[in-house]
Amino acid sequence: MTGKPSVLFVCVHNAGRSQMAAGWLRHLAGDTVEVRSAGSAPADSVNPAAAEAMREVGIDITGHTPKLLEYETAQDSDVIITMGCGDACPVFPGKRYEDWKLADPAGKGIEAVRPIRDEIRDRVEKLLAELTS
Repeated sequence: MTGKPSVLFVCVHNAGRSQMAAGWLRHLAGDTVEVRSAGSAPADSVNPAAAEAMREVGIDITGHTPKLLEYETAQDSDVIITMGCGDACPVFPGKRYEDWKLADPAGKGIEAVRPIRDEIRDRVEKLLAELTS
């Protein structure tokens, strides 16, 4: 990677895990990393429990809209992080690729989403340290 690295977070609905991860990376990295997120079958809106969990730590993801994963978005990303989308998540040759095994916050209440949020924060912090070292 040269210049500003770009990271793409992908999950099925782009409404929970990938939105939380993108929110964390934007918050922690500022403008040092280009942050993207998308889904293989995007929902209509961000998961309300995920949004509330992030709001509790001072990060607002309510203004973000789930987006469809486009080939060009993945092609233009340096790092692609998938989250529980199985065969629906593509692998692009020549990219740094990680699959984060995370519980799905869909249909869960805030008590169940908080630990997912915190695990995502830990993973994003590690990723950011690797990108900036």
